[in-house]
Amino acid sequence: MRPVRAAVAGVLLGVVGLTGCGQTSDTAAPSSAATAPAASAAAGAFPVTVEAGNGTVTIAKRPERIVSLSPTATEILYAIGAGGQVTAVDDQSNHPPEAPKTSLSGFKPNVEAIVAAKPDLVVLANDLNGVVAGLGKVGVPVLLEPAANRLEDAYDQIADLGAATGNPDKAAEVVQGMSRRMDELIAAAPKGKGLTYYHELDTTPYSVTSTTFLGQIYGMFGLKNIADEAPDAAGGYPKLSAEFIAKADPDVIFLGDTKCCGQSAATLAERPGWSGLSAIKNGRVVELDDDIASRWGPRVVDLAQAVSEAVQKAGDGSATE
Repeated sequence: MRPVRAAVAGVLLGVVGLTGCGQTSDTAAPSSAATAPAASAAAGAFPVTVEAGNGTVTIAKRPERIVSLSPTATEILYAIGAGGQVTAVDDQSNHPPEAPKTSLSGFKPNVEAIVAAKPDLVVLANDLNGVVAGLGKVGVPVLLEPAANRLEDAYDQIADLGAATGNPDKAAEVVQGMSRRMDELIAAAPKGKGLTYYHELDTTPYSVTSTTFLGQIYGMFGLKNIADEAPDAAGGYPKLSAEFIAKADPDVIFLGDTKCCGQSAATLAERPGWSGLSAIKNGRVVELDDDIASRWGPRVVDLAQAVSEAVQKAGDGSATE
């Protein structure tokens, strides 16, 4: 996921002025800023070459039969105006509702089944079962756009897909809108409160540290992650014990398992030893939409809004419900 370049006359397409993947920021809370493409006049020019997770990919002409095996990519494609070019999406792509959902799987991809959909571009987040190589053997262009590590990576993927589908201007518009809204939400949240939080991925319970994409979003609002002190925090997704969470006693709890596992403020209060947690007693349990909390597309702004509102309410002593 690096800047996108047109293969025609060396014109830059979809460059959003962002740091390339793999680089780190010197600040604890990465900036949400993004800039417009350097050369929007070349919008829709083909062929284009995109630096994706699977290397340099050249797309000869505007794709008209796109298969998305990534729910995040599906959301991005529709947001940037490429929905009409999408002919099939995987079984987990549920947004927007009109996306042509099929039995294709991004977790257990089958090359033969994908080829049967007659795609002229396949977008996926994971290279499983040798799918990238398999599609390459039959001449199907593939863009591997893996899970973002930073907000800038998400912006970069939107630019990639904008250029790859002939919609760079709309992609730039989406990025600029996201960046502007993120800045507004961050500015609205009170600073220096030192609020701690716990984000629950599932009922195991697994959580996330500040090094993850989610953790960095929370960090932009000045929140302190209790999972950073977990014994196995190095992997980014530690399994926490009930005792660890009770001792840390987070100010705010964010639930990313409301749909998958039916969790809520009420179910947390029923867990042994949890009813006394500050977040539960003070009504500071935020029930997130699982999909929004696990994808890195345009709806990350909705996640940021939920975080911003929680920080504002906790900062003035209000309950988050």
